Amino acid sequence: MIGKGNIRCWFVAIVSLPLLAACGDVEPDQPEIATTEDGSLTLAAALGTNDDLGRLQQALAQSELSGVFDGPASYTVLAPTDMAFEDLRTDGTALLEEDQRPILVAILRDHLLPGHVTPEGIEEAIRTQGGPVTMTTLGETDVVFTKSGDTITVEMGGAARATLSGTAIAANNGVVIPIDSVLLPPKG
Repeated sequence: MIGKGNIRCWFVAIVSLPLLAACGDVEPDQPEIATTEDGSLTLAAALGTNDDLGRLQQALAQSELSGVFDGPASYTVLAPTDMAFEDLRTDGTALLEEDQRPILVAILRDHLLPGHVTPEGIEEAIRTQGGPVTMTTLGETDVVFTKSGDTITVEMGGAARATLSGTAIAANNGVVIPIDSVLLPPKG
């Protein structure tokens, strides 16, 4: 594990690595996929290109965070798949209730990393570091990335763990990395 002082160095190293190409060509006549003037995807539009991220889009809309992804700031979304939300059962449904918005916002902020971070960048940082790499989310929670064989996992607080799954999508203002679990803080 690296200290917080070294996180900035690793973050700069990871951000400077090449990005993944966006999945497929985007046709300009598809109204559901918003692009910028130069035709590149915004992060919000990139989320819409993956049919398996509908529940995440619903959670972002309910939390009122979805508009952030059309702005100029750069984020990496550790994006739980629909199956990951289904695994939460009634707890997942309860999070979408109006009175649970502050909790939902906190959970979603723990799925956001500042800047463009790709799976390849994470893998390279793990290799260079010789082991786990710690990054801090926008929710100010440390997440630890590890690699075993070909599998990269992310862990939060020693309790929540997810595997990077599916194809990452690069956008002009961020990266979407699908994960197979929702990262929840330990129940206290």
